[in-house]
Amino acid sequence: MGIFTNFIRGQFVDVIEWKDPSQNIMVYRYDCGGKEIMMGAQLTVRESQVAIMVNEGQLADVFTPGRYELSTQNMPIMTALKAWKYGFNSPFKAEVYFINTKQFIDQKWGTSNPVMMRDAEFGMVRLLAHGIYSFAVSDPKVFLKEVFGTNGLYTTDYITGQIKRVIVSGLSDAIAQSKIPALDLAANYDELSSYALATISPRLNSLGIKLTGFVIENITVPEEVEKAMDQRTSMGVVGDIGKYAQFQAAAAMRDAANNQNGAAGLGAGFGAAAMMSQMMNGAVQQPAAQPAAPQSFCPQCGQPLTPGARFCPQCGAKQGQSSAVCPQCGQEVAPGAKFCPQCGTKL
Repeated sequence: MGIFTNFIRGQFVDVIEWKDPSQNIMVYRYDCGGKEIMMGAQLTVRESQVAIMVNEGQLADVFTPGRYELSTQNMPIMTALKAWKYGFNSPFKAEVYFINTKQFIDQKWGTSNPVMMRDAEFGMVRLLAHGIYSFAVSDPKVFLKEVFGTNGLYTTDYITGQIKRVIVSGLSDAIAQSKIPALDLAANYDELSSYALATISPRLNSLGIKLTGFVIENITVPEEVEKAMDQRTSMGVVGDIGKYAQFQAAAAMRDAANNQNGAAGLGAGFGAAAMMSQMMNGAVQQPAAQPAAPQSFCPQCGQPLTPGARFCPQCGAKQGQSSAVCPQCGQEVAPGAKFCPQCGTKL
């Protein structure tokens, strides 16, 4: 009888558990070896795991971390699917899937093609970026339906390609919506990473997974944009252009002193530096404008007179010698004067 009893028990599964032997297994289907599960069997679900029973292709009960003694009381969906009566105690067949709900960290991502960004200062800019991310299963039922299916084993290698494409697609939107200038991207990696995480994560909800972390390690801009950034940086470092020109002139003099044939270069360098200093400091003076001749008026009607007019164009009054002016400096002269009292010009 003992041998027969052991044989009978050997046809049933009475302990169901899974110990994760790897770091990248997301779903594991428990191998019953063709045996049936005993009613009253022990099911152990460890932390960062969820167990789902599937009956003839239909999702049944979900078990969160803990230890369970299988019965019709803690398997209500399975009981309904099999039309069991309350207290039914016979072995049954079902598939048990263990889903890993831990975070899968240090996943690499990168842009294989440039991401376009519209910048207010440089226009359309092409960006290359890379970094790391982490993710986890957020809804085991949705993940089982939409992604996993009925495979016996499912690893991160099957899903990371899809996640990377979603990340690259959403990154361009995140950069555009953040409105961070290209010159300031390097100083705002943390802010942009947080913004990208909030933008990209909802796109993965339909797969039953979520991004738990997102880090931008580097963003590379085209060479011509890098040169423009370097020029802006140099101008900021220079500060006072006048002092910079003086420094350049002093450097040119030093180099010329060390070079016996550097006299011509010294003159050219010093002249250019001096001209730059004058231009930046407003030292280049414009030719002084000649003073305009004073305006004369008709003593009868007050109408402005043109220089040398002998009669008023308004009232016709004859203009006397009092309205005469010096042709050299424009100063009014007294009637009958032979020399200008201002500049001494002979009249």
